[in-house]
Amino acid sequence: MGRKVTLATCSLNQWALDFEGNLDRILRSIEIAKSHGAKYRLGPELEICGYGCADHFYESDTLLHSFQVLRKLLESPITQDTICDVGMPIMHHNVRYNCRVLFLNKKILLIRPKMLMANHGNYREMRWFSPWNHLRKVEEYFLPRMIQEVTGQETVPFGDCVLSTKDTCIGSEMCAELWNPRSPHVAMGLDGVEIFTNSSASHHELRKADQRVNLVKSATTKSGGIYLYANQRGCDGDRVYYDGCAMVAINGDIVAQGAQFSLNDVEVITATVDLEDVRSYRGELCQPHMESEPKPCQRVKVDFALSNGDDIYLPTHQPITWHFHTPEEEISLGPACWLWDYLRRSGQGGFLLPLSGGVDSSSTACIVHSMCVLLCQAIEDNNSQVLEDLRRVVGDDSYCPQNPKELCGHIFTTCYMASENSSEDTCTRAKDLANQIGSTHMNINIDLAVKGILGIFSAVTGRWPQFRANGGSHRENLALQNVQARVRMVLAYLFAQLGLWMRSKPGGLLVLGSANVDESLTGYFTKYDCSSADINPIGGISKTDLKSFLLYCIEHFQLPSLKGILAAPPTAELEPLTDGKVSQTDEADMGMTYSELSVIGKLRKLSKCGPFSMFCKLIHMWKDALSPTEVAQKVKHFFRMYSVNRHKMTTVTPSYHAESYSPDDNRFDLRPFLYNTRWTWQFRCIDSQVSQMASNPPQQ
Repeated sequence: MGRKVTLATCSLNQWALDFEGNLDRILRSIEIAKSHGAKYRLGPELEICGYGCADHFYESDTLLHSFQVLRKLLESPITQDTICDVGMPIMHHNVRYNCRVLFLNKKILLIRPKMLMANHGNYREMRWFSPWNHLRKVEEYFLPRMIQEVTGQETVPFGDCVLSTKDTCIGSEMCAELWNPRSPHVAMGLDGVEIFTNSSASHHELRKADQRVNLVKSATTKSGGIYLYANQRGCDGDRVYYDGCAMVAINGDIVAQGAQFSLNDVEVITATVDLEDVRSYRGELCQPHMESEPKPCQRVKVDFALSNGDDIYLPTHQPITWHFHTPEEEISLGPACWLWDYLRRSGQGGFLLPLSGGVDSSSTACIVHSMCVLLCQAIEDNNSQVLEDLRRVVGDDSYCPQNPKELCGHIFTTCYMASENSSEDTCTRAKDLANQIGSTHMNINIDLAVKGILGIFSAVTGRWPQFRANGGSHRENLALQNVQARVRMVLAYLFAQLGLWMRSKPGGLLVLGSANVDESLTGYFTKYDCSSADINPIGGISKTDLKSFLLYCIEHFQLPSLKGILAAPPTAELEPLTDGKVSQTDEADMGMTYSELSVIGKLRKLSKCGPFSMFCKLIHMWKDALSPTEVAQKVKHFFRMYSVNRHKMTTVTPSYHAESYSPDDNRFDLRPFLYNTRWTWQFRCIDSQVSQMASNPPQQ
């Protein structure tokens, strides 16, 4: 009958500038798609060079090597007899564009440049690419000679056009175009385009997956159609984790779904759908509007059909219910996959973590344990790539892990760094957790190093600083805490460099950090202490979410030692103990609770609030707990802390991006790091408002 089509989309773990590896993964995905009967294969955004090339996009080498890979794809017998849709950067009239290249049987059908750019949050596409602003305009693109030699074409269509096969019409969207209020699929659908494709490089954020799925469903609910969504997956060399979720939808229903988190480098999703279902849907809902589109899409015709004449016995995919991970599952899976990509691609032999026995470092430890669980499961599922990479990491060509705990002992080292201010409770909690996850654990006492450094200071100055508890000033107290914290960083790197050498193994260890997003927001950590690591899997996660994550780990991973860690008050243990017990707590030091910080962080970043706007919102949000005067004190205290410590964000450890209010200074949250910390004008506005409220209380 010629009405059913089998289409393929995919999630690929591409790596910026890894042209050889990227080519291999693209070819494998096309091969899998064809084996499932697909006549059209869609890949992620900029899959040839990798999305995260950043300023390497300026280099002519990146364009050159992308075309070299495209030539390999055109020449490969694997790509024959199916329409291949790949992403790469292309320069047209000396302007650089983010493009889709559609080709079939060694002929390029069209090149479609991105029209609406992602230029917010972590995205900076306007820095490297220009949008194609010419609606419905198509120009000639002169192909490089290396491509002409294969295709026999001098020029190909370049611009805002769609592809007409013998049986349907296909139109492209790219990533942010789906999220834009002027999404191209709307106009394309009204002009009769039946299949929409979206190649993305969309990164993970907690609680974000449902937005993506709802947008895809909405795109085909409004005017019918088939929607293919492809995405990158993994860490391609930056702070973000691209989280897959390849999918196929028709008329508002998801009919095929890929994994959000996985260690598979290549995942292909195929679906067989009926074109007549789209036509029937539109016939009832959209027919009066279909002819009102003033500018029809320019169609590039191809003598090729996606369907076969004899498809009566070919079953179609039926609607499915999407399973969304809980935030606790997301924390368990996303950072774990990111860590594995970083480890295997860095060439190092494992991780080292200063394990304090608190919530933050325990969360990092549990994420590494989750990574080991995923690795063992992947090997059990015959993932040969994971086993090959793991053997290279451990330096043993015959190694095969027995279980996650045994694997943990090979690639994960934890150390408790005690001082005279440390309690037995935290030492015991750290040791118990290490035993349960299986890490190689060490107890290290740092007092000798701390006293040596203070001895040098005393020899030069003739003075010996004292803690506040022993009569010292605030400056002395803070300096003594910082010395302990910084000694721990130095020792962490020493043991990371020589830890495997001690065990007669090759390589070094990556140092893991464990400062959460709320502490980064206020600067509640020592610059160049244990927060200064190689990477930090929890730096974009709130304390509140981390506590929920540990509750999940108690049951899911059978780690009962976490109960004691959750029950204990958060503390840095940098000041003297009182009767052997901790007298210093984080929330007392910060002057606000972690839950309050989470609210303030979201108002600062998501709601774009300065001090005055934040005060105006919080007097309503916290009216049952705090008076306007108390809210004003909290807001002022936060902004003083934030502005005094913002400079720390310029050197903070690269962290997994997970939270929409992250203060990461690298790309996501661009702010000054030298502030007028008195905020005189802003605080005066708050004080004036408090006075007005006191003199004119609300009527009951």
